[in-house]
Amino acid sequence: MKTVPKRASGALECASGGVNAPRPRGRPRGFDRAAALEAAMNVFWRKGFEATSVQDLTQAMGINPPSLYAAFGDKERLFLEAVVYYQEGRYASCPYVEEATAKGAVGRLLAHLADELPAPEHPGCLMVMTMATAGCSPELKAALSERRAFSRTRLKERIDRGIKEGDVPAGTDAASLADFFATIITGMALQARDGATRRALRATVERAMQLFPDPPAARGKKRARREPQAA
Repeated sequence: MKTVPKRASGALECASGGVNAPRPRGRPRGFDRAAALEAAMNVFWRKGFEATSVQDLTQAMGINPPSLYAAFGDKERLFLEAVVYYQEGRYASCPYVEEATAKGAVGRLLAHLADELPAPEHPGCLMVMTMATAGCSPELKAALSERRAFSRTRLKERIDRGIKEGDVPAGTDAASLADFFATIITGMALQARDGATRRALRATVERAMQLFPDPPAARGKKRARREPQAA
């Protein structure tokens, strides 16, 4: 992850619905919280929540267990904060909302993920891995579900904007369209985890984007091109 989100260090409280207690003192002198959080994120990404031990985390983060608990609370809270850090960094590294049209924005996001998901060091998507997280508290499960819903909400908001601006047909069901592309992203992540190449994922993106509804003017031009000219 090259981008360090400005909100990462404090986002856990929002994501967990305010269940986080104030963190006690005791972190080591010169502690780089962002670097430690990124190291923890990479461990969770490779191994998953259940298979990751506190020892795995402290070794990767370069701190001892008391410092981990002082800085992050416990393993569950650290995991959730790592998920928030990952999610916000992933979106920040692809400013797809800046695209002029909703179709362009969704296409840019999917193309970005097609290039990023097959990374050999940790293929797949940490957000998709959270779907299989077991052995954790109901509070953590609810917070992870909320974070996954956040991704779909971002997609829906961009599609809603496209409807308002006229580059998506009026009457389009933005929620179902966002759900469809969220499902495509999930499938791409699982394929990448199983070894899918960038080329294969790009082909998936190309096919999926053919199903994105064009604005009425564009649909009319397509029909005109298909219809034979009168003699």
